[in-house]
Amino acid sequence: MTTAVRPQTEQSLRTVAEVVGATLHRLGLREIFGVVGSGNYVVTAELVRRGARYVSARHELGAGMMADAHARVTGRVTALSVHQGCGLTNALTAITEAAKSRTPLLVLTGDTPPTAKTSNFWIDQEATLLGLGVEVAAVRSAATAVKDTVRAYQRARDERRTVVLNLPLDVQEQLLAGDPGPDLPLGYSLLRTPESQEGAELVARALLAAERPVILGGRGALGAREELVDLADRSGALLATTAVARGLFQGHPWSVDVMGGFATPAAAELITDADLVVAFGAGLNGWTTRHGALLEGSTVIVVDSDPDAIGFHHEPDHAIVADSGAIARAAGAIVGQRAGVGYRTDAARTAIDTGGRWSQVPYEDTSTTTHLDPRTLSIAVDGILPTDRVVAADGGNFIGYPSMYLSVPDARSFVFPQAFQSIGLALGAAIGAAVARPDVVTVAAVGDGGFMMSLTELDTAVRLGLRLLVLVYDDAAYGAELHHFDDDHDALRVVTFPDTDIAAIARGFGAEAITARTVEDLTPIRDWVERPDSGPLLVDAKITSFPSWVLAHAFKGEK
Repeated sequence: MTTAVRPQTEQSLRTVAEVVGATLHRLGLREIFGVVGSGNYVVTAELVRRGARYVSARHELGAGMMADAHARVTGRVTALSVHQGCGLTNALTAITEAAKSRTPLLVLTGDTPPTAKTSNFWIDQEATLLGLGVEVAAVRSAATAVKDTVRAYQRARDERRTVVLNLPLDVQEQLLAGDPGPDLPLGYSLLRTPESQEGAELVARALLAAERPVILGGRGALGAREELVDLADRSGALLATTAVARGLFQGHPWSVDVMGGFATPAAAELITDADLVVAFGAGLNGWTTRHGALLEGSTVIVVDSDPDAIGFHHEPDHAIVADSGAIARAAGAIVGQRAGVGYRTDAARTAIDTGGRWSQVPYEDTSTTTHLDPRTLSIAVDGILPTDRVVAADGGNFIGYPSMYLSVPDARSFVFPQAFQSIGLALGAAIGAAVARPDVVTVAAVGDGGFMMSLTELDTAVRLGLRLLVLVYDDAAYGAELHHFDDDHDALRVVTFPDTDIAAIARGFGAEAITARTVEDLTPIRDWVERPDSGPLLVDAKITSFPSWVLAHAFKGEK
């Protein structure tokens, strides 16, 4: 895009692209990740000129995951800035992941107008994005530029969703008088009904009548920890989370940690035996319910502010469209202090104390002198790292090990980009999380396959000097496919690879790196932790490989 040349008499005029950037800064946008080209340069530069931080990635996919994770960890709207056409398509997997995860992400992208279909960059961006289920907005003209920008930002912020704001090149060049004023045209006033008295009474009655209640917290309840814990304490309910909300009830003595494929045998049994499950902000998908098996025999109540999320995966017995925190607070007031113990029995106490965490579950260590059992690896790393940390876990056969054995202090400290079930997303996500939380160590837990897809962003981590531990679970294969199709021995060579010196690759980017084949080889991690000013460290952990029971549930659900 060529920025319009202003006549001397028009020095007070500004381009639409500049006004969009100024408007977003006034709205509070402070962090942008991206790859800049001609179509998104001016809007990005305007944000930077006004004080926003811009992180330049090496690829749009990585930039998208950085922005996604930054928004998840901070809870704030974060921006992704990409070029029109190929820049946008490079980022589509990350954008789709963010959209499916309801991440408050604003995507700024140039857009080639329909009058320029001969341009190599032209595609129908709106149709492409709508086909992926992504919300699309556009700056339509100079006259509507501020209003269109505010509307897109407002939707991302208030509705907690990903919105792509198309910036047509011809509109970007149009001129406007001055900056947006302090009174931005919001267009409408958003009024939510925070609670339903009838809904609160329904939840309270159900909890008082139940003998073995469980309260489940999901992504939609991340801001309601205090209210959910109080309600559980009053009603004698056990606490559990979905995978993406892992850490929400960290440290509570009656938490069974994660419900679903990541649940320990003891936790799964406690949830299966429940006679009531009240799910707050949780979609109850097949991962969480083990395709319904964990909810058989239970009355299920779902509380969610998004009516479209209710019943999409699992039809509840009762549904309440309202704010999770407000319903929990009102229901707690009705419950008062329950006279009985509810599900907080001696038997439940013993089950949680002896088998509520995977580190307590016995296993046969398959480690050799050349390869580490991934469980042994994960337990060892968990013990070395500070408890205050952020963990971003990639997809693959190894997915359960970091997700179950690496603890996190709270739900904002666990980034789980698996809504689209892609691999190769966690390195970018970990970088975005590390930018958001420079005060703690961030772990990118990745398989060798996913790492090799995304390794270019190691340059970004080194360039930024991030406190990032890249933990590679290296089985020299696409492990999920290797074990899922293990009866087709002749074709397995298409998913296996020669042993690769991943540590040497990392050193080429300027990162510290080690190869680990035994627990003793992990000692340098401790030394690295004690040097708070050091940059990224990569650990190429050569692991033993066997089928993932977590993915076995997933494959079952695909049939």
